[in-house]
Amino acid sequence: MKIKSSLIVLAILSLVSRCQEQVLPKPKAMLRLEYPNAEYGSLDMGSLEFQINKICNPELTDNGSLTLDYPSINGSLFITYKKVENNIKELLTDAQRLSVEHSAKADGIFPHPFVNEDDKVYGMYFEVVGDAASQAQFYVTDSTQHFLTGSLYFYTKPNYDSIYPAASYLQNDIKKIMETLRWKK
Repeated sequence: MKIKSSLIVLAILSLVSRCQEQVLPKPKAMLRLEYPNAEYGSLDMGSLEFQINKICNPELTDNGSLTLDYPSINGSLFITYKKVENNIKELLTDAQRLSVEHSAKADGIFPHPFVNEDDKVYGMYFEVVGDAASQAQFYVTDSTQHFLTGSLYFYTKPNYDSIYPAASYLQNDIKKIMETLRWKK
């Protein structure tokens, strides 16, 4: 009798355990964000000209600043133009200091020199990795008359894993600006 009742209890427990949902681990997944293929058009700022992505909304201010707003990506590229007036050393120091200021929160800042001898465009592109406020900084100059700086910001709390796809997309736009920049006399 003991064996029979023990078998009945085991059968009931077996049935009860089979009725419960099995817990399966979820597979690893990545958020898939898709952005449109970049199409570029020229933007004339008076002293210089370069190409910008057509999905951005450019806003030029009276003081020579330009904001390229990307509403679909929730970010902006802030660009400032200054004339070089025997102050190239200070302009370079300020541009490099801005990039270093982000190193407190960044996991790394990777400088990429840029040289276009034919059009006399020289500069530096800083890729910022980590939870910093800005994901990219750059400057370009002809060393004698023109100086342009830019910073990429998102309108959200910096979480590198979440904004990486958008940052990567906009970093390509920054590189395009640097590559297509032409100074005017």
